[in-house]
Amino acid sequence: MASTLTITPPKQFFWLSSVFSGIIICKIVYKLTGMVSHMCFKGYGNLSIPKKVEWNNRGFSTFHAVIVAFASLYLVLLSDLFSEDYNDELIINRTSTVSETLLGVSQCRMIFMRTEITAVAIRGMQQISIGYFLSDLAMILWHFPALGGLEYVLHHGLSMFSIFLALVSGQGQIYILMVLFSEITTPFVNLRWYLDVAGQKSSNIYIWNGVALFLGWLVARIILFIYFFIHMAIHFDQVKEIFPLGFYSLLTVPPVLGVNECDLVLENCKRFD
Repeated sequence: MASTLTITPPKQFFWLSSVFSGIIICKIVYKLTGMVSHMCFKGYGNLSIPKKVEWNNRGFSTFHAVIVAFASLYLVLLSDLFSEDYNDELIINRTSTVSETLLGVSQCRMIFMRTEITAVAIRGMQQISIGYFLSDLAMILWHFPALGGLEYVLHHGLSMFSIFLALVSGQGQIYILMVLFSEITTPFVNLRWYLDVAGQKSSNIYIWNGVALFLGWLVARIILFIYFFIHMAIHFDQVKEIFPLGFYSLLTVPPVLGVNECDLVLENCKRFD
């Protein structure tokens, strides 16, 4: 049965509350980053106001990246949700409370406990992601261009657009999760910035972080996207069942995001060299 972009009133309420909760989480992590940094890093108090803003911003950026990367890894590879033999439902139509919470919607349903755990995970990820992208985009625009230029606006805009389509249609969430896993490189990019600001560019941890960043970039930005398109080609008979806007977005948005994210990583690496 084809999915439609219809959101019932109860779903509207849970969707909005989920997104709002994601924004609140980002605000809390932003404040906690400043408090913990002030207590544990003596140089934090000497930073300029713009540097403190970016320092705290990278705190909730790292938090979001860790949450969605590990949740995506679990849902796509370790859980049975997208297994070929899990059930007869098309892979592109499979969803759960966990994936949609992670992307942005919370919905109650009576299912077995194992499926419910997976379901709660996907919805939780979707909630956090939309809330995070809205929060970060608001800060980028407010402090523009200190926290990032138009390439960040493009990245966040396309990400929210894709997540929204997957949420309201319930289709293609496996591919959204694959792309979200690429956020795994963000903590290494942010740590590189923190070490640079702290004057630790000559330290061993800076070097080892650079190695980890390269390996993470290779796996999450190159190999993953190759696997992404191979998986989509193998399951193209199912992909064609996605509603038209979602289908054409799936063909065009991931390549743009892939190039954009590679550009963002390289820009961040060059910025402090």
